[in-house]
Amino acid sequence: MLSREDNELITRVGAGTPGGEMLRRYWQPVAPSAELTPEKPILKVRILGEDLVAYRTNKGAYGLVAELCPHRFASLAYGRVEGECIRCPYHGWKYDRTGACVEMPAEPKGSNLRDAVHQPAYPVRKFGGMLFTYMGKGEAPALPKWDVLAWEQGRRWIRKFAVLSCNWVQAMENSVDPSHLYWLHGSSAHLADVVDHYSEEHDFIPFEYGIMKKRTTTTSKTGTAGQVDQHPLLFPNTLRHVAHVRGTKRMRHNLQFRVPMDDTHTQIFIANFEPRPDFRTPNDADAPMEYYDFRDGEGGYRMTDVPAQDVMAWETQGAVMDRSREQLGTADKGVVIYRRMLKEQIETVRKGGTPMGVAPAAQEKPIITLGVINERIGLDRPEEERGAA
Repeated sequence: MLSREDNELITRVGAGTPGGEMLRRYWQPVAPSAELTPEKPILKVRILGEDLVAYRTNKGAYGLVAELCPHRFASLAYGRVEGECIRCPYHGWKYDRTGACVEMPAEPKGSNLRDAVHQPAYPVRKFGGMLFTYMGKGEAPALPKWDVLAWEQGRRWIRKFAVLSCNWVQAMENSVDPSHLYWLHGSSAHLADVVDHYSEEHDFIPFEYGIMKKRTTTTSKTGTAGQVDQHPLLFPNTLRHVAHVRGTKRMRHNLQFRVPMDDTHTQIFIANFEPRPDFRTPNDADAPMEYYDFRDGEGGYRMTDVPAQDVMAWETQGAVMDRSREQLGTADKGVVIYRRMLKEQIETVRKGGTPMGVAPAAQEKPIITLGVINERIGLDRPEEERGAA
């Protein structure tokens, strides 16, 4: 369990909060790039407690600015894109991608008012079908080019979830809580074919980018030796995973981004990549997007779906789980390690240091491979070693 003070520390995401300032030191997903088109170039988003507007310029670049025009607080989400700028729909004030006000049509010639106006704005980069932003102080760091986003020999697509009504840490703790797989997903995931009772060993290994989770499962229905499932939690708010493409035996590698919208809402994006020799997806291209609603027509959870099963567990813990009242056991070792990591990295940032996994822009790598394996589904060595990606 955590004290109420520590629970506040790790869950609050607003500007100026210790946790929020730590999260702002990392590139955060904004949206699938396919959501912004020449026909619909403006999208309202909420990230880390800030209401923002993402827009696609006429030349295919991207901007991200505060939603409300500082003039009379009208929403730029209803404005229009002109060249590389966005114009307010109320009085026509126009802003460039740095947030500078470049036009005030009703001001007299020679007025210097626009020099005193600056709209909050953040840099945006497109990669692997996603738009990312850096909302922290100082120069933006290297953008982590994770393998799922960087690979090109295959098919990539993005899944956007309905908004979750819970804090982001609840979703991330699930990523280092492997014992739930048998109980929550056993009948609907791939465990059903090989396991008839719970029997697992777990290791949690901190590394440069987070925590490598290693699960060894005894395949009791087949009598074979224990099989390994190894994949990482990428600090602070991403899970790297692999599974089958639904209804097939083909591999689906994915990155699950758990983006804090505010203290009590989370937006999940899943970037998927299926290695295929007959398909090529440039990593600078848009990727098809699909929308996923984890609730059924009656408002209940789709409990035959693995993602909806997870969301049920996270949301029913409460908007912000009260960790001062929980009862942890031996199987919760990974959760404890992750919470300790959160507190350590929050303190690092508070002292003016650089949190884990963050590198200067000059040290950006073309690809970061993560060594994911899952013997239960036939991935007995990392994809790059198989020559499929």
